[in-house]
Amino acid sequence: MKCIFITVRTGSTRLPNKSTMDLCGKPTVEWLIENIKKSENADKIILCTTCLVEDDVLCNLAAKNGIQYFRGSKDDKLSRWLGACEKFDVDFFVNVDGDDLFFDYHIADEVIAQYDMSGADFIDGQGFMYNDVYGITWSALKEVCITKGDRDAEYIKPYFHEFDTQKFVSQEKWNKGNVRMTLDYLDDFNFFKAVIQGMGEKELSFDNILEYLEENPATASLNYWLDDEWKRNQNDEIAKQEMGGS
Repeated sequence: MKCIFITVRTGSTRLPNKSTMDLCGKPTVEWLIENIKKSENADKIILCTTCLVEDDVLCNLAAKNGIQYFRGSKDDKLSRWLGACEKFDVDFFVNVDGDDLFFDYHIADEVIAQYDMSGADFIDGQGFMYNDVYGITWSALKEVCITKGDRDAEYIKPYFHEFDTQKFVSQEKWNKGNVRMTLDYLDDFNFFKAVIQGMGEKELSFDNILEYLEENPATASLNYWLDDEWKRNQNDEIAKQEMGGS
């Protein structure tokens, strides 16, 4: 079985409860769920969250939107994903972060198609697109979880360097321009709100979003200035993990 995992939790230090904030009449993550459900190549969509009581709301949203959910480790995404793979008999999955509200479901479908052609253990779509994406086999994930032991794994790419890895073959439209499409700060929330309100009744497809932002560059400027700060925070956290959390 080939699936898409939406990895999300309510806990956030920079923007508390960012996954459930009311965004134009819906919880933020519901915009993403509705989009990912359009996938043509995934056998199942599974929301992967934690066992914390505060994340009950996310499981309720998954059920409301007709998708499955799995609850696991708070900090160790690899362990959480392995549990979901074992529960739902998943051979390969594509990870979509819950704060990437405008993630194009076609990217996930292309990752699955690339896996079908190559059989690679790890498909790496990190660092050059609007939103990072990974495709991972159950067999590779299981081996990683055994070798890493009890170490938490918020940042997962370093664990797969020794496996059969392929870079994701991206289309030009997915390559990152001067637009930030991740929900981490209040200005990010204001960006998503401005796009949704500005597009009105027009379909919220990725192509339409890019067209709207090209015609309305002031909207993109609402939060793009945060990109450098976000990258610095990410690099600091990755360095901490590589040093064993010290």
